[in-house]
Order: sequence, then C-alpha cells, then structure tokens
Amino acid sequence: MTIENLSVNKSFGGWHKQYSHRSSTLNCNMRFAIYLPPQASNGEKVPVLYWLSGLTCSDENFMQKAGAQRIAAELGIAIVAPDTSPRGDNVANDTGYDLGQGAGFYVNATQAPWNSHFHMYDYVVNELPKLIESTFPVTDKRAISGHSMGGHGALTIAMLNPERYRSMSAFSPICNPVNCPWGQKAFTAYLGKNKANWQRHDASELMRVAEHFVPAKVDQGGADDFLTEQLKPESLTLAAQVSGYPLDLQMHEGYDHSYYFIASFIEEHLRFHANYLKK
Repeated sequence: MTIENLSVNKSFGGWHKQYSHRSSTLNCNMRFAIYLPPQASNGEKVPVLYWLSGLTCSDENFMQKAGAQRIAAELGIAIVAPDTSPRGDNVANDTGYDLGQGAGFYVNATQAPWNSHFHMYDYVVNELPKLIESTFPVTDKRAISGHSMGGHGALTIAMLNPERYRSMSAFSPICNPVNCPWGQKAFTAYLGKNKANWQRHDASELMRVAEHFVPAKVDQGGADDFLTEQLKPESLTLAAQVSGYPLDLQMHEGYDHSYYFIASFIEEHLRFHANYLKK
C-alpha cells in the first residue's frame, strides 16, 4: 500500500507525521497522523495507542490540542489518530454536523448511500493497524482511546475485539447511543431502523453482557453541556455493575466537553495504557 507523507514535525525528541493513503475499505483517500516517540528512532519497536476523535474533528484536533506528545515520548508509546470519516466529493454527506463527513461513528454502514464508503469500524480495526504495523517501527501491542463520538468508538471497538487491545479509555464518551439523539440519528441512517442492529455498537449494552474484559478508564466533565441528553455516563456505570466490568469512571466538577478537559487528564490516560502496553 502506497502512503504519502504530508507533513513532519519534531516534538519532544520524536516525530509527528501526517500521511495520506488510498483506503480500500472506505473507497476513498484517507488521512491519519502518527506520533513516533524517540525510542522508535533508536531501533526499538514501540506499542501503539489509537486515538479516535469526535464529531466534526479530523486527525489534527488531538495531535495539536491534547498535549500528549511529551508523555508519549517519556513512555515510549506511538499515537495514531485517524480521520473521523471518509471524505471527498463523491462521498455521501449531510447538512448536519452529526451525520456524514466528520461523523462516521465507527460503524460499518449497511444502508444506502452510506454503505459505499462508511465502514469506519473495519478501517480502525483491520486496515489501519495493518498499514501502521507494516510501515512503522511498532509492535502489535495496541490500546485504544477517544473523545465523545470517538470515546463511543474506542469502547465499543475494544469490547468487540478484546483480543486485539490491551486497554481502553475514553473522555466524555457517548455511552448509550441507542438512547440519545446523536446515536439514534446516526444509527438510523447508517444501520437502518431495526434497533436490534444498534445494540452491537452501544457501549452500555456491550458492557452489560461482557464476559471478556478489557481494562477501562473513563473521565467525564461535570459541566459538559452534552452530559444529560447525549452522553449518559450513568448507563455505563450501571452496565459495569451488572457484569462486574473493571471500569474506572471518574466525574470531574467544572470541566466541559472541550480539549481543555482532555489536556488536563491525558497524562493519566497515557500512564494507564502504559501499564498494560509495557507488560
């Protein structure tokens, strides 16, 4: 697979690089960013944290705003941030910010016109890691994290593939999308009206019946404008109690939905993942 390097920036002794490649899974050109810590330049293969961003975001938001590179360099962890959806003139879109380009929801769409390109689940789980592991000095030890829509993606993808991920975490995730407006709109469009097909991509539904556990850390701001209507962290807490899932969910008074919140606690998340990636 041919990839094109779009930019290179040195950061904390490592390298932030942005690439474009043709995705056979999504049937379009895709962009991703990777931070390679200094250890990767010294002949060492390093584990990878995959970061999934939220609605309207791209690969750039986390890499530019979260301030993760310093700790990733210290810990020797690569970070890979894909885009949040397929993009392009021939890719279906919607006038709303919460559907279409920039809003892939990390599922495989089964409904037209979305099913021609919107297979973000397969892209994140299969195609992108295969590309990363065959191109860069990384191991197959993986963790996954994300924010909001990306938090939903990180939790559901890890629970559906517990053999592929050492740990999972999320900031302000959409915890119960089958019961919130964002999730209901996206799942109806991408997966159809049969709500039984939605549950496979709902973190609370998956956690409630889980038998194989991936260590989980979730942080949520108490002043988040989306907390009650869209995010519903209490549903995830209740689900974990049913299955005995090892979930560490912390509420933080005064914090909102922004990257100021993510930047405040990203170090704790990276150290959490390092505990499992370095074993």
